[in-house]
Amino acid sequence: MAGFKHGRITSDIHLAMSQLLREVKDPRVSPLIGVVKVDVSGDLSYATIYVSAIDGYDATVNSVKGLKSAAGYLRRELGSRLRLRKVPELRFIADDSIIKSAEIMNIIDGFENKETNPSEEEN
Repeated sequence: MAGFKHGRITSDIHLAMSQLLREVKDPRVSPLIGVVKVDVSGDLSYATIYVSAIDGYDATVNSVKGLKSAAGYLRRELGSRLRLRKVPELRFIADDSIIKSAEIMNIIDGFENKETNPSEEEN
């Protein structure tokens, strides 16, 4: 049963943080930021939140700085939305997985274009 509760709380925090990031007024936080992954410790005292911005890795790093300064506000709002007895301490980590996935998609699209137009490559 503990695994079910842990997974449910993790997914609830992921959803709530995705909504809360839209409400942060700090200009350092990119409006195109999203939550990639949430890891919650076994005793529910820490939540590591991996965020990524479509703007690039530099925008993600600046957004993490803004989110770290707004961690108290976000933790309070998270506690009021989820009604947890113990609200985990929030840790934000910059992740570049959105950028990496976009690069991979560009590579795949390049291969697809080469396969559909082989005569252009020979010229």
